[in-house]
Amino acid sequence: MAALPYPTTPPAEPFIGHLRLFRRDTLHFLERTRDYGDIVHLRFLRRHGYMLNHPDYIHQVLVHDAKHFTKTPMFRRNAEVVLGQGLLLSEGDFHRRQRRLIQPAFHHQRIAAYGDIMVAYTQRLMAQWGAEVTVNIAEEMMRLTMQIVAKALFNADIGAKADALGEAITLAIETAADRMMRAVSVPAWLPTPANRERKRQFTLLNSAIYNIIQQRRQSGEDTGDLLSMLLQAQDEDDGSRMSDKQVRDEVMTLFIAGHETTANALAWTLYLLSQHPQEVARLRQELDSVLNGRTPTFADLPTLRYTEMVVKEAMRLYPPAWILSRMPMTPLVIGGYTVQPQSVVIMSQWAMHRHPQYWDEPERFDPTRFTPEKEEARPKFVYFPFGGGPRICIGNSFAMMEATLVLATIMQQYDVALAQQRVPEPEPLITLRPKGGLQLQLRRRQNAPLPSETDAALVE
Repeated sequence: MAALPYPTTPPAEPFIGHLRLFRRDTLHFLERTRDYGDIVHLRFLRRHGYMLNHPDYIHQVLVHDAKHFTKTPMFRRNAEVVLGQGLLLSEGDFHRRQRRLIQPAFHHQRIAAYGDIMVAYTQRLMAQWGAEVTVNIAEEMMRLTMQIVAKALFNADIGAKADALGEAITLAIETAADRMMRAVSVPAWLPTPANRERKRQFTLLNSAIYNIIQQRRQSGEDTGDLLSMLLQAQDEDDGSRMSDKQVRDEVMTLFIAGHETTANALAWTLYLLSQHPQEVARLRQELDSVLNGRTPTFADLPTLRYTEMVVKEAMRLYPPAWILSRMPMTPLVIGGYTVQPQSVVIMSQWAMHRHPQYWDEPERFDPTRFTPEKEEARPKFVYFPFGGGPRICIGNSFAMMEATLVLATIMQQYDVALAQQRVPEPEPLITLRPKGGLQLQLRRRQNAPLPSETDAALVE
């Protein structure tokens, strides 16, 4: 039986199709597509799109038929201005070579060494908070995770530069997201005020990265960080090493992706805990029992099971990576329908993580969804915060370790409460940020020792 041409198409507007509806309320639009089936036909101007709302179809695209798909040209075009041809954007044999070169940097033994650094930087931040403070936790977590990834990547303490680099990265992300959502964008080469500011910020980012690369090449020093691994990595087939441009692209990708996603995950996790005192009590019971007043370490991770479950449930409700898209290179049949080249295949963590067919009371915060037994019983691509298949996030273990250790360190010391009237609204940019920030009140727990600068000696 021949494959059908198109699945169900939701109501659309003349000429532009679903483009304006998608842009107007993106997350709600993605959720509504579930009402039209497991595979849904969309139209963006003259381009056809297919929204996948079934884990088997997502598995087909990300795993089984992964070699037949590429990233969409729109995503590559707007993201490569910042990221270049790093792992997130490269394709084919080049991507496989780069991933092979980088993979050792994320082996279990190597990332274990970063655990103490993650805790130490968190302690330094808490020393600045003091006994009670109201902060924009989204900004605080961005600054913290940027400093952690800089230390892990470059063995560099960027404390004084974190705000400037954070501003540059935010502009890069917002610019890329805005351009991807527009039908027509102002060309990047036009000398408009916005383009000039973007160029200035990109120059700041590039200058910082290239300076670190050049200094390390000149010194020849192996400091045990990820940059040393990248500079020393050799292709096992031809013995070649990465050029400065290749190193820069991978460093920029790891630097931006390695802090932006984890920062958002932590901000949303702390917000959810501020709204669920019963879950805080259960989390505290584990922290007090396992740690007995000392700071957490990498060795504690196997016993911080509920802490990890809290992080996973927060990433279910507020996935930092909220959407994936692919473009087939050849005609493929998905769910009985022929998907042609140049079509866009869309898979949304936001929509799947809240799909009522697979989650009981999907809007409810319930970390016990992630007991080993329940995880084993669920279809794999009902929950995929790090993607999947050959392009699964290479730093997923690093990110989970960081989020778990940082959360344990903060919640061991502080009570958290929402310090704003409005409910935080998720903003779907490249990652899912709290729109306008997220104000939390942090109050040190009774009898909890206040961390001091000397507790964070590892960051000096």
